[in-house]
Amino acid sequence: MSSDLVNNYGWAEAESPESCEYIAPIVHSILRSMDVQRVVDIGAGNGALCGLLSAAGMNPVGIEYDALGVEVACRAYPSINFYQAGVQDEPAPIVAIEGRFEAAVSTEVVEHLFAPHLLPRFASKLLAPCGKLIVTTPYHGYFKNLALSVAGRWDRHHTALWHGGHIKFWSRATLTELLEANGFRVVGFHGVGRMPYLWKSMVLVAELKG
Repeated sequence: MSSDLVNNYGWAEAESPESCEYIAPIVHSILRSMDVQRVVDIGAGNGALCGLLSAAGMNPVGIEYDALGVEVACRAYPSINFYQAGVQDEPAPIVAIEGRFEAAVSTEVVEHLFAPHLLPRFASKLLAPCGKLIVTTPYHGYFKNLALSVAGRWDRHHTALWHGGHIKFWSRATLTELLEANGFRVVGFHGVGRMPYLWKSMVLVAELKG
């Protein structure tokens, strides 16, 4: 039996996910501040973020495990290269074609992974020396967790009924530990969506260690 029981996440159209509205602007801003052109999106989904980065003048490449997501992305953004692969795969064939990247982004992916350490390891093999990694994931901290409890939204927030849904719930400290234990040094943090400490998501910026 396959160890991956979610082969189809459900991508059916090229419309941007709701999270893209508050995550894409900060990702774009960070990449611009780094003067990045060559960027790879790990867990590109239906290609929406790659499409936005391309429209902003960057040269993105998308990697997505879900075959239907890749199909939708290729159809919606024919000028962008998309590859079907997961973080458990060897990215050497992609590097052989595309070369190494200045930066990698992975938005709202790490919370879905059974083995999240594979994400930074996969990214490190795609990046040039001192390359940057931008990872976003739903934010969890004391005040937000308390607010969820008081509002009675704990079951909804941590629903077990979402096929292919969230199985890891990260804080700034735990995500930092994951990245720094797997080849990166965290150099930036941003909260996005809602007011401070009740953020919808957090954005960690890390640099590949020399």
